[in-house]
Amino acid sequence: MSIKNNLTFIIVTYESDNVIDDCLSSIPNNYPIIVIENSRKKNFQEKIEKKYPNAKCVVMEKNEGYCIGNNYGIKLSTTRFVFVLNPDARLKDNALDELEKVSNEIKHFAILAPTLIRSDSKVGFGLTTNYGSYKKTSNTTSDFFEVDYIQGCGLLLDKNELQNIGFFDENIFMFFDDHDICKRVKSSGKKIYVSKKAHYIHLGAKAVKDEFFNEVEFSRNWHLMWSTFYFNKKHYGYSFALKKTYKRLITSMIKFLFFTLTFNFTKAKIYLMRFSGLYNSIIGKKSWYRVKIK
Repeated sequence: MSIKNNLTFIIVTYESDNVIDDCLSSIPNNYPIIVIENSRKKNFQEKIEKKYPNAKCVVMEKNEGYCIGNNYGIKLSTTRFVFVLNPDARLKDNALDELEKVSNEIKHFAILAPTLIRSDSKVGFGLTTNYGSYKKTSNTTSDFFEVDYIQGCGLLLDKNELQNIGFFDENIFMFFDDHDICKRVKSSGKKIYVSKKAHYIHLGAKAVKDEFFNEVEFSRNWHLMWSTFYFNKKHYGYSFALKKTYKRLITSMIKFLFFTLTFNFTKAKIYLMRFSGLYNSIIGKKSWYRVKIK
């Protein structure tokens, strides 16, 4: 199953000026790219489309988040395959050729991903890899193996295979979107593979300018807790989700009070965001929090 000449890249951005050039420059210029910009910056659109003729940048009316952004990009794409890539990720030179080799060998897949490497070329981001619960382990002679989960920072999707499953859950603003789509893919009996020889780098938490670090951290913590409960409720039930998270609700409030009393107000707000995100998810509120950047 060849992916060449039938692949579009989807990249969702938000104040990503500091990393987007490295990302786009790592993609061969014969592949179409759709950038979904969530910060309503028309000048960003002009810059991207002028510098990268193979890229189309769509500026959203409001910050819709990662899942709605990706789904909109997928809807706009006209190719069978889409590569969802974070703006702070970049492909290594061999990535697409190696993915092509694997796709021709396995014939059918719902999700195929390259292997995440650190900048020093070691496999894994920090002490982790970008996949979980692998079945055909990396000591086999194949150049690929099957997994149950893959991180969402770099995913090659077959739209035909996902048509009846659905793409990203638009209730999720960010976090656990990858867990959710992988869970639905595996539950449907379809396959997720990782290529050993296709590599990419993900900086991690660098997709937004450093000057907005604190505001982004508040948002990340709110959505991490909201999505944790939502994912577990969706797939395992309300009682399971509550049992899994209630201790975090209590500890978040305790740490908020502690850091407030010790005048560490940034830390205090982080734990307040965690409490708020989890509480809102428990009571069934939508994922409403948005980063406050002027």
